Amino acid sequence: MGLFKKISKWGAGLAAFSAAGLASAAASQPKDWQITFQEAASENMTMITDFNNFLLILMTAISVFVLGLMLYVMVRFNARANPEPSKTTHNTLVEVIWTVVPIVILVVIAIPSFRLLYFQRDIPEADMTVKATGYQWYWGYEYPDHGDFAFDSLMLSDEERGDQPRLLATDTAMVVPVDTTVRVIVTAADVLHAFAMPAFGLKMDAVPGRLNETWFKAEKTGTYYGQCSELCGIRHAFMPIRIEVVSKADFALWVEEAQSEYAEIDNADAMVASAEFQDAQRH
Repeated sequence: MGLFKKISKWGAGLAAFSAAGLASAAASQPKDWQITFQEAASENMTMITDFNNFLLILMTAISVFVLGLMLYVMVRFNARANPEPSKTTHNTLVEVIWTVVPIVILVVIAIPSFRLLYFQRDIPEADMTVKATGYQWYWGYEYPDHGDFAFDSLMLSDEERGDQPRLLATDTAMVVPVDTTVRVIVTAADVLHAFAMPAFGLKMDAVPGRLNETWFKAEKTGTYYGQCSELCGIRHAFMPIRIEVVSKADFALWVEEAQSEYAEIDNADAMVASAEFQDAQRH
């Protein structure tokens, strides 16, 4: 899909469609003074958040314990409190403890870590597939299971974005149904990009000439924002991703309208290309 296939008319239609169908759904996006993850909208992100919280508790406990030991040593064994230091050089019990305990801690971390990694990489049977292609500097989406239509998604300027967040607003969006396993095929047409959606715990490199795949299953309707997460050139910061999660009934309606809308665009492009070719042949 070319850069100049921006469809303002459909962008406005999709915005109206989203406002009507998702009035009660809050957008998932960065918040002011946020220090935690975005609210999870998939099981994968819920597991990531739980694992992060578990590691935070574990690291805090270890840090407090080590700090307590250091304070105890400074108070108990300083020169004034202990003028005659011990000549002990070995303690078998202590050496066994400081060897075994770190191993146990690493095993405790590894088990949920590998469980999460397996959950992410073991792609279940998909209900639908969407192909996301990174360009400099926008995303293109294709729906091979729904008529193979395709469209581009470009960032909106401050004058165009309306109520959408700055630097995250797009004219069109990837639209998917709720409670549906979506396989995402990720690639790039020029340089390295990365398709990332924090609320879904989703991040996959887009490599020219290579097809990578990932998946997600959104658990609630709403508007979700992400960005390209791989340095890809001068406008890397202006390459947002917007995903609209709608009900299955609304998705069926959207597919029907999108097939008609983007078919007209493709036919128009084909006619322009044919006219240009014929003109070139005459000259």
